[in-house]
Parts: sequence; structure tokens; C-alpha cells
Amino acid sequence: MGKTKTEERKTGRELRRVAREAFGYESLRPGQEAAIQAVLQGHDTLAVMPTGWGKSAIYQLAGLQIPGPTLVISPMIALQRDQVASLEEQDVGGAALLNSTLKAAARRETLANLREGDLEFLFLAPEQFNNPEALESLQAAKPSLFVVDEAHCISEWGHDFRPDYLKLGTIIEKLGHPRVLALTATAAPPVRDEIIERLGMHNPKVVVQGFDRPNIWLGVERYEEEIGKKKALLERVLEAPKPGIVYASTRKRAEAMAEALREQGVKAVAYHAGMKVSEREQVQTAFMNAEDEAEVIVATTAFGMGIDKPNVRFVFHYDISDALDAYYQEIGRAGRNGEEAQAILFYRPTDLGLRRFFAGSGQIDLDQLERVAQILKVHGEPVNPLDLAEETGLSQSRLTTAISRLEEVGALETLPSGEVVASDQTIDLSKAIEEAVQAQEEHQQFSQSRIEMMKGYAELHDCRRRYLLNYFGEEIGQPCGFCDNCDKGHSRDELTQAQHRPFLLNSRVAHKSWGEGLVMRYEGDKIVVLFDKIGYKTLALAFVTENSLLKPVT
Repeated sequence: MGKTKTEERKTGRELRRVAREAFGYESLRPGQEAAIQAVLQGHDTLAVMPTGWGKSAIYQLAGLQIPGPTLVISPMIALQRDQVASLEEQDVGGAALLNSTLKAAARRETLANLREGDLEFLFLAPEQFNNPEALESLQAAKPSLFVVDEAHCISEWGHDFRPDYLKLGTIIEKLGHPRVLALTATAAPPVRDEIIERLGMHNPKVVVQGFDRPNIWLGVERYEEEIGKKKALLERVLEAPKPGIVYASTRKRAEAMAEALREQGVKAVAYHAGMKVSEREQVQTAFMNAEDEAEVIVATTAFGMGIDKPNVRFVFHYDISDALDAYYQEIGRAGRNGEEAQAILFYRPTDLGLRRFFAGSGQIDLDQLERVAQILKVHGEPVNPLDLAEETGLSQSRLTTAISRLEEVGALETLPSGEVVASDQTIDLSKAIEEAVQAQEEHQQFSQSRIEMMKGYAELHDCRRRYLLNYFGEEIGQPCGFCDNCDKGHSRDELTQAQHRPFLLNSRVAHKSWGEGLVMRYEGDKIVVLFDKIGYKTLALAFVTENSLLKPVT
């Protein structure tokens, strides 16, 4: 039997008491309590909440109330250090991190403390599971909660895919499947589904909360020539209150724009993955400190994960993003303190060509897949990916793609050590490879469709906030009144058009060639459907109805 309302209220009061007494939280935000309760009730849980919403409070409070240690998988050492430092200020049990910076003695001490029950929270990157000693210690510790922070990193349809995250589903089973809590700031419905599948989540509860950031004004400025776009961005930065972030697509462009801003008297710095670690840390510190030593940071997408600066007044995109997932997370770094902020995309239609090129690159063919599968079959035992790359002649990125495709069809398995082994199941290898090629083609179609959704945002003549929220599965009935299209009177109240729609929003439909999909939204005389296999398609509504292209799924 489920809990009565009285029992739920009592549990809620107890949870809020623990939050107040243990961590000093005066209250819990919407969604936080629901996610914590789901974990405490034994559910694997996926919580999708905006950055700065307090996702860390979910695993802190849940972990504290479940006997046994909590493992927190986080991709960034700096973020791990911040979390450990924060927990050490509270009297909530020991907290430590396990990463590549630790010396052997410190590493042994940390693992010993974990085995002896002296640690409540252990933070580590997924690469640490490659160490047999670490994995053995983690198994012996019998963790009760397995937290995957930045969970979109496990999704190839997410915007920050990390191959090392792919092994986490196997690790969870090796640890006896403790309760799983996956946390992410941005995940559209297809990414949520992939997170749940890849982590092998049992009876999952999905909590989605607060995608809307109503204090951020949304706008797009369109330019046909590069020189005009650059001039406009420099002018907007000069005019805008500081501090702010400018995103650029390449390292070279980030450095050039930072230099151009400095020439205009702006205290600007560049940030990208090509810089030394010490340089990146220095630049980040200059931007993050309260004195705003750096007014503007011009960065590639390497900058952002774990960044929480409350007073960012604008986020400008000099180049278009490859997906709305990435774009929305990046603009969400503005206005964290609740004050008004700006998010402007400087759009040049020809910029889409570069995004389409990247979306289509890195693909592998049937011969390459067969080469990987056959070599593993000949070995008959686990193989290190570095050795496999050398034997196959494939680059590391292409090999990662090949392994992922072949694993999806059951032709191989990635072990917790990171090694790869041919499946011990009897399968038709030729058929499996053909299925892997088909899966890759569908993945590529999906990637291309997400670029088209980004293009749709850039060229929209309706409420931009409604478009973005709909992409993430949320609806708002009225135009937001705080975007450029609403300011110009372009936004339409689609509620008045609902009676003319052949399909309800979020209803399932089927296409004879593309299979089933979800009705996402209507754009004037067009309908947008998210198909399960090939991604987003925008169709002329009149053509759909006249030719009965879509059928409702009952």
C-alpha cells in the first residue's frame, strides 16, 4: 500500500528538519523534496533541474539517511574539491575524493577509510573504476547510493558525451546495484531515456523541475556577413552591464574576440581546452572572484560545467550551438541571483554548415565495425582499448564510436576495467554489424535533426521561451512577454488555434516510414514531431492532413 497523505506530510516534515539541522537549509526548492523522497522510497531516480537549483542537496540529504556510503561520480576534479570542502564544514560524516591527483599513500588511506566505514561521501571520476584495487574496495564498502552527476555525459545524444561514462551501468551492477540517483541540468526527453537505459535504472522515477528562467531576456540577431556580426557583438558587450560570458565555437575565435574586446577597454579573457591547466585555472579565478577582475570571459564550450557565478548579466553566443540542450545550459549561467539578464544569439545562416559538418563526421563504416568485432573475437579475452586502437588502425574517437555501436547490438561488452571483450553469447555477427551500421545512421539523423531544431530557434517568429521549454517537455500557454519576438508583437497565442490542431501536444503518432513519435509543437502551418528513431521532423500541416501521413497511436 502507498503512503497516506498524513504519512507523506510527516515524512516531508522530517526531511525538512534534517535539511535544516544537518545542512542549514531553511527550505527545499520544488523538485528537491520529490527527488529525495523517491530515492528514500527505494526508486532509482533521475532529477533534471537547472544549474544552481541545488541538485547537490538531493544526494546529501538522501545519502545521509540511507545506511552505507554514497558514491558521487563527477567529471571535474575542481567540482569534487568544492563539494568535499562544503561537506567538511557540516557534521554529516566524512567526505573525500579519489582522483588522479592523489599520491599513492593518500589513495590507500582514502580507500581504507571507505572500507572501515569512516566515509559517508566519496567523490570520484568514472576513470577511477579502471583501477582494480579501487573497484575491489568499493565493492567491499557496499555503497548504498550511487550518484551520477552531470548525467547527460552518458548520452551520445547529449551535448557533452564522455565515453568513460558508458561503463557506469556495468559498474552499478558490479556493486550490487545500489540505489541510483542521476542528476543533470539539461536533458530533453530522448536524452532522459538514454540515461535511464544506459545506467540500467530499476523502476525509475523522473523528476523534472524548473526549466523556465523567466528573468533571462531571450533574443536573436541575424547577420549575413561575418564583419557585421562581429561589429554588433562588440557593441553589445560594450553596452551591456558586466560581468558576462561570450561563447565562441573555436579556440582561435575565442582568443581573437577577447583581444578585440581588450582593445575596446573591456577587461576580457579567453578560455579554451588548448590552454594549460594552470592558465585555465588562473583565467577562471579572475572571472569568478567577487571583484570581477575579468569582466568578460570569451570561451569555447570547455568553460561552464560546475560554474556558478550568481551575478552574470549576459551570455552572448557568437556562434550557433549544435543543439538546444547545450544552448539552454549555457545561457542558464546568466542571472543566477534572480536579477534580469540577457541571452543573445548572433546568428549567421551559413554558420550552420560547420555544425552540420561536425554532426556528420566521426562516422564509421561496415568494414571498420567488422574489423573491431573480428579482432576481439580472435583475442577471445579482454583487450585494452589503446591496444585495440593500434591493432585496428582507428583513431580513439572512431574506436569509441565503433565500441558503442557494437555494444548496443550485443556484439561486445565493456568491462569495469575499461577493457573490451567479445560477447560470450551466440550471435550472428554479420547481422549484428549490419544492425550497428543502421543504429549509427539513425544516430546521425538524430544529430542532424537537433541542428535543425537549433535553426528553428534562430529563425523563429514566435515566443522563444515557449519554443525552448517545449523542447524540454514543458508547456506555457501564453507568450512569455520577455523575448525579442514578444517585444515586437510577433508571438502568437497558440491556445486560440488549438481547435484547428489534428493532434494533441505530447500525443503519440505514427508515420509509415519513420515509425512512432511524439507531437512536440505547432509552428504556424507546420507540426514538429520527435520520432523515436530519427529525431525531430518539421512537416507542413496541410500536407500531413491531406495525405494522412500521421496516424494517432492509441
